[in-house]
Amino acid sequence: MKPRYARVIVDRAIHRELDYLIPENFADRLDIGWRVRVPFRDKAALATVVAILDESDASGIRPIEAIVGEGAALSPKLLELARWMSAYYCCSIETVMRSLLPQVIRRAEMSYKKQLFVRPAGALPHDAVEKLRNRAPRQAELLAAVSKLSGPVSATELLRQTSLDHQTLRGLEKRGFIEVREEAIERDPHADEQFIATTNLELNAEQNAALAAVEAAMQTAETARPILLHGVTGSGKTEIYLQAIRSALARSKTAIVLVPEISLTPQTVERFKSRFAEAQDMVAVLHSRLSEGERHDEWHKIQAGRARIVIGARSAIFAPLENLGLIVVDEEHETSYKQEEAPRYQARDVAVVRAKLETCVVLLGTATPSLESYFNATRGKYQLVSLTQRVDDNQMPLIRIVDLREEKRKAKSLTILGEKLHRAINARLEKREQTILFLNRRGFSTSLLCSACGEARECPNCSVALTFHRTAARLSCHLCGHTAAVPKKCPACGEDALIYSGFGTEKVEANVQQLFPKAVVRRMDADSMTRKDAFRETLRAFRAGKIDILVGTQMIAKGLHFPNVTLVGIINADLALHLPDFRAGERTFQLLTQVAGRAGRGETPGEVFVQTFTPFSPSIQFARHHDFAGYFEQELEFRERCDFPPFRHAVLITVRSAHEARAKFSAETLARRLKESLPDEFILSSPSPAPLEKLQGEFRFHILIRGEAILRLSRLLRGTFGKLPLPEDVLASVDVDPYQLL
Repeated sequence: MKPRYARVIVDRAIHRELDYLIPENFADRLDIGWRVRVPFRDKAALATVVAILDESDASGIRPIEAIVGEGAALSPKLLELARWMSAYYCCSIETVMRSLLPQVIRRAEMSYKKQLFVRPAGALPHDAVEKLRNRAPRQAELLAAVSKLSGPVSATELLRQTSLDHQTLRGLEKRGFIEVREEAIERDPHADEQFIATTNLELNAEQNAALAAVEAAMQTAETARPILLHGVTGSGKTEIYLQAIRSALARSKTAIVLVPEISLTPQTVERFKSRFAEAQDMVAVLHSRLSEGERHDEWHKIQAGRARIVIGARSAIFAPLENLGLIVVDEEHETSYKQEEAPRYQARDVAVVRAKLETCVVLLGTATPSLESYFNATRGKYQLVSLTQRVDDNQMPLIRIVDLREEKRKAKSLTILGEKLHRAINARLEKREQTILFLNRRGFSTSLLCSACGEARECPNCSVALTFHRTAARLSCHLCGHTAAVPKKCPACGEDALIYSGFGTEKVEANVQQLFPKAVVRRMDADSMTRKDAFRETLRAFRAGKIDILVGTQMIAKGLHFPNVTLVGIINADLALHLPDFRAGERTFQLLTQVAGRAGRGETPGEVFVQTFTPFSPSIQFARHHDFAGYFEQELEFRERCDFPPFRHAVLITVRSAHEARAKFSAETLARRLKESLPDEFILSSPSPAPLEKLQGEFRFHILIRGEAILRLSRLLRGTFGKLPLPEDVLASVDVDPYQLL
């Protein structure tokens, strides 16, 4: 038999593919996408097969040691997607492969959980229990419980119900009355929940037109354009997703649903499990809050074809579903779809490319489209479908702007809740309606200052002040995680003159609880939601009306549907507005619109109070009038003048080192080489310190490049980096289509 070879990508950063001999004993089984163990240097390494070859020119070829797992971990289409990502995002293929496969799958060290199950060993004689009662009463009691079983039951559950032990169980097994077998069980993250079946809701005219557009695209998927579903908050976009997926399943297709925040996943999962209650097993969930065991089992459920709908955060776009019919990207504008570590991919854009490769439909849904997506829709690259009305003709919330400059003049100091917002909350409590208070900043106080010398307690690793967290009684850096004890005196001047300045969600919660002592106040942010089920439990309590006022960061800003919320207060709308980033205004507009959209989703009209020091900012004024089109036109004019996306792509190169001078010198050298190698069509900025100059102990310098031919630019960047070895203590990263310029 003629030898055959497998070309593999090893799970190591070697930047090349290797050939191995396929042993005869599994030559018939091995195929593209399978995981294997191979000899690599003097150790064994895991790898993914990317090609099967009849010949190889490589020398010293060694045989593959073993096949890992059953079946292909990655389909040819996903491997094609990986190669596109490597070329587009200017990163190694090995880096991309790490994102495509969850770590628990790559390591291949975990298997299914095993559990003992009990079942009767054939038909029991009618007097078996009575005969056994005199000789072994405990075994008779257990046998009586087993005789009532209609199928196998967990031994642990059976012994818990009967208050008996394993010795009794084994005794009954020896007598031949029962069978005890070890079987694999799936770790279901939603096993303890009950989902009540729901049916399709009646759609209004706009929703029917939107659903018809998606179904028409599924019939002509080969030529279908991505669909941008632009619907105001509360317009029933989720119902369209549900019915469109039902339509895809009827065509024997599968579907992926991406949600931007883990906090949205419980509510989305509940809606989908309830709608597809006839076979809840076909809905799988993938996100970072799953345990490794749960992620292992959910992934294998998808790979085996038992799951036909996958819901999750950005990495769920790589779910190994076959026969894809629909990819839904909910809240497509969200920045959390962008990964900030290599590979720095944008899940929404990857979804569009995967849909093209899989010949399926991609549906991008949002109330506040990203400028890039809306620009594509206005130019005909995407199909635009609009929902201009809320379902059941519910009114859009009335947005009131509160000028904090006036509030400060009246109160002679800055208060967390202005007088108008305070009165509005009080009115809601009297009517037993609910309130959401939004502030996109964690902690109790944002800085610790010395009133004598003016020194602020800064993070030793980052160019930011430490935030005080009262619950932990510690100062903390939200960028690198550094913590420090709260000093009794100023470390700089020794004076006992330390004061707390600014406020975060922790202080808002304490302040609101003090002002409204009879109200039930809860907080949702990264500090309070550390337990695995904390999101789900808090949202469930809020939906049940057990919480009057919910204080939170952006995790409560979007996608949540609570009909009894009639008031939303935005404590400080200016936090992100004045950041040195060309997307700062867009993000502020989107966030205000999304947060405001949580109000008035039931029969009672909603009201929103936006507290701001810059009330005449275009982002705030356009959001006040729910005028996306107006904001889009104004912002687009600014972007075109400055050659920013969507008119040109941006690439951000960050050079960083623990030594400031070396980082600066390397950035200047790199910029010089880029100027020599890049054609004039690309706009190259001079290297400059990053707005956040020091991060996690490293000094950072930025080089921004803008241009249209992004794949060409990525190739040129690879070539330049290949010819310019950086010092060992200097690192450079490339971020294509960056979402953070800080």
